Amino acid sequence: MSNTKPLLGCIADDFTGATDLANMLVRGGMRTVQSIGIPSAEVAAGLDADAIVIALKSRTTPASDAVAESLAALEWLQARGCEQIFFKYCSTFDSTAAGNIGQVSEALLGKLGSDFTLACPAFPENGRTIFRGHLFVQDQLLSESGMQHHPLTPMTDANLVRVLQSQTTRKVGLLRYDAVSGGVEAVQKRIAELRAEGVGMAVADALSDADLYTLGTACAGLALLTGGSGLALGLPDNFRRAGKLRDFDVSELPQVAGGEVVLAGSASVATNGQVAAWLEAGRPAYRIDPLALAAGKPIVAEALAFARDAAQTVLIYATSAPDEVKAVQQQLGVERAGAMVEEALGEIASGLRKAGVRRFVVAGGETSGAVVQALGVQLLQIGAQIDPGVPATLSTTAEPLALALKSGNFGGRDFFAKALKQLAGGAQ
Repeated sequence: MSNTKPLLGCIADDFTGATDLANMLVRGGMRTVQSIGIPSAEVAAGLDADAIVIALKSRTTPASDAVAESLAALEWLQARGCEQIFFKYCSTFDSTAAGNIGQVSEALLGKLGSDFTLACPAFPENGRTIFRGHLFVQDQLLSESGMQHHPLTPMTDANLVRVLQSQTTRKVGLLRYDAVSGGVEAVQKRIAELRAEGVGMAVADALSDADLYTLGTACAGLALLTGGSGLALGLPDNFRRAGKLRDFDVSELPQVAGGEVVLAGSASVATNGQVAAWLEAGRPAYRIDPLALAAGKPIVAEALAFARDAAQTVLIYATSAPDEVKAVQQQLGVERAGAMVEEALGEIASGLRKAGVRRFVVAGGETSGAVVQALGVQLLQIGAQIDPGVPATLSTTAEPLALALKSGNFGGRDFFAKALKQLAGGAQ
């Protein structure tokens, strides 16, 4: 395999977001690998890809830490020769109240010596659209979609210009739908006007995939782009038109034999629905009680025993309704409650691997991060899509693991069953 310089370097603020982006790039014909954290020298030496996605766990960390980690990732990608940088965050634009999206974007712009970037988390295929700077989830404003109750990153304002301006010293503007609908030249003209007005970041309206292709094409020359995975739709064709992208077909991943499990830690509406569907089907499930965990009860051992003794594939979950999550947070604190559950799910994943489990379906960005770290996964090969934003993946560990890492908000109600079937099917 001959090594070539990657064309696109990507920094994602959580693990499932990175997988979502990698999925989009693979669908666009870019050979893509995903690294869990900044790759080691050994891993870096063997990389041969058109796009590299570095998955950080920076969405909910203090802004100073998120900036430092993102700049370190940028330095690594620049050293590999990447021509353009993409900073990926969630299609619901969520971070902590203090920010991270604005601060990281500003730091990356400064390091790249650039004066302008777009911010566009739209993902129409999953119901995320932006109109006059306001983010909608399906037919509801972000602030009325259920995201206002998120236990870690509640979003109570759908006006992205206002949200982003609170997180950066750069002037934030709006690239409105009428410019986007005018096509590539209209977008480029409006960007030039915004730059002349001193705008350093512009929230871009997008109502359809066609809008995202327009934005991607118009921004081929920008050093930095920021947004959800949808904005990456138009990027592969930029490199293809420039004669830099080789033909690549997505193939099914090799089949992985062994046991399987579903692990869910997200409190998102979609994941709650997926857990409910599993329970309604009468399939075995073990619920992690954070209060029992905090009291020192042997929850990890009990979960492992439950999985070992079950005659079918099991779901192990900590997913709860928003009011239940708040009640636990009031007793334990937000950070402690989340960290305990993530650590427990990581330990459970590690124990299950020792017991022969090789296929993991994981729901939730923070949960996915904890699980892949516990499993010692550094690099993922990206396969075919399961549901929008969620591909099947294969670890490059000595004994490969098949993983489906799902953002809490993604996937249909039957996602768990669908993902298990695809991971088990391999090349069949």
